[in-house]
Amino acid sequence: MKVSGFTFIRNGSLLGYPFIESICSALPICDEFIVAVGDSEDDTLTRIQAIQSDKIRIIQTQWNEKMQDRGFVYAQQKMIAQYNCTGDWAFYLEGDEVLHEDDLPKIRASMEKYLDNPQVEALAFDYLHFFGSPEWLAVSPGWYRQECRIIRNTIRSWAPDGLYFVVMDKNKKGRYPRAAIVGAPIYHYGHVRSIEAMREKNQRVGKYWKHDHPFFNGYQIDSQALKPFTGTHPEIARTWLKNEAEKEFTPDLNHKLTKREQKHRWAMTIESLLGINLSKKHFELIK
Repeated sequence: MKVSGFTFIRNGSLLGYPFIESICSALPICDEFIVAVGDSEDDTLTRIQAIQSDKIRIIQTQWNEKMQDRGFVYAQQKMIAQYNCTGDWAFYLEGDEVLHEDDLPKIRASMEKYLDNPQVEALAFDYLHFFGSPEWLAVSPGWYRQECRIIRNTIRSWAPDGLYFVVMDKNKKGRYPRAAIVGAPIYHYGHVRSIEAMREKNQRVGKYWKHDHPFFNGYQIDSQALKPFTGTHPEIARTWLKNEAEKEFTPDLNHKLTKREQKHRWAMTIESLLGINLSKKHFELIK
């Protein structure tokens, strides 16, 4: 079995991504790792080149600045990396997603288990969405709780979005992949980067969705959508968390709910009463 890791990144240092930690967290279970590195204004490329591994394969890319339709430029860059994978499985991590070292054997075993089962086209992970600081998790159904990050590299798939995959059975119509659950989490740190880095990110990427983000003045969320994190962080991410992550966040009990947050609070109530999961899912579960 051959496993190809892949990702894309641009201005990773400037925008506060733990991208080195992300790549290195997956290297032990990958046979190669493809990185599409966009033209950057910082040391992103040199930092990736400095990773001591012959598994890394760098593809330097040019972003299409005219592509400003619902973030599709992210999908373009993701596909550049994905379509250069040569393994049986293609394992995608975004630049703010990290694997825990304790979960690597389980992840590898899951790929081996389903390698010869063509009904399983993808493998989905649970998600830990950290918010505000490394001590808090966002848990409302507004945050996807599971997502595919491993896709079989022998099927016709593409990415209409940086987040998920679509399988093309027919030329004109796609569907979500059929997936099994790995039973391991992705540690998602995109919403604990420093306020300065998040502010810089929002100002730079809004144009790819054809809108301007409001000035970012700190992390704000419905306090009922949070719960304390009681586990352990990946060893490889601890230095980044200590030096780069926001530390001063405290849930605001007087936070004024947005309409979206009001909707999610109602959804949490329904979930609690009926024991169901109302979060978005981009795959068909294979049991």
